[in-house]
Parts: sequence; structure tokens; C-alpha cells
Amino acid sequence: MTHLPEPVQVVQLPDGTYAYIRNLPAQEPPQQIVQHVHQAPPDRTVQRIALGSGVGAGAVAAGVYFGPLLVGVLTAIAANIAILAFLVVVLAWGVVTVVKSVGGTDGQAAAKSISRARRR
Repeated sequence: MTHLPEPVQVVQLPDGTYAYIRNLPAQEPPQQIVQHVHQAPPDRTVQRIALGSGVGAGAVAAGVYFGPLLVGVLTAIAANIAILAFLVVVLAWGVVTVVKSVGGTDGQAAAKSISRARRR
């Protein structure tokens, strides 16, 4: 029993072209195809353009490193400003409420003058 493949036959098709065929034995199992799917690499188009335009690799590495860092810093600053604005609104509301309730007639007059100033 040899493990050599069967010889290939040349057949002429009805349109006149030639094709190679091989007769496979009936007991041969179908060929199993194993396909490995990998995650695509990150897009480095900006880095390639930067390197192609003469910018050094250090500048590209700095952009890759400091880009996300800059986004994180700006997000943290925006969050801090939002928290401070919320605190200012809560404290102002608290001061107005305390002045209205404790101030007596002077506090009520001050609250009226503030509300009149807002209407104008």
C-alpha cells in the first residue's frame, strides 16, 4: 500500500479548454479546514501619516501616549467643574432659604427685592 497520490488526468471540456481532475476514493473523509480568526490590529493611519511626513518616532510615541492622557485630564476637569457648579447652586439655594425663614421682615424684604431684580 503506497501513500502516493493518484495520477492526475487531463480532460478536455465541451468548450475546448483543458482541466485537471483527480479521482478520489469513496472512503476518503472530507478535508477539514481550520480557520483562525484574529482580532484586527489597531488602526495606525495617523502614525503612518506622521512618520511619512517627516515627524520623528518620538513625536508619534508622545502622541500615542499623551493623547488618551489628555482626554482623561480634560474629562476630570469637566467633572470637577460640574461638581463645583452643583455645590454653588445648592449653597445658594440653602442661603436663600435660611434668609427667608430666619430673617424676619428684613429677610422677606431682601427676598422680595431679589425676586423683583430677577423679573426685570
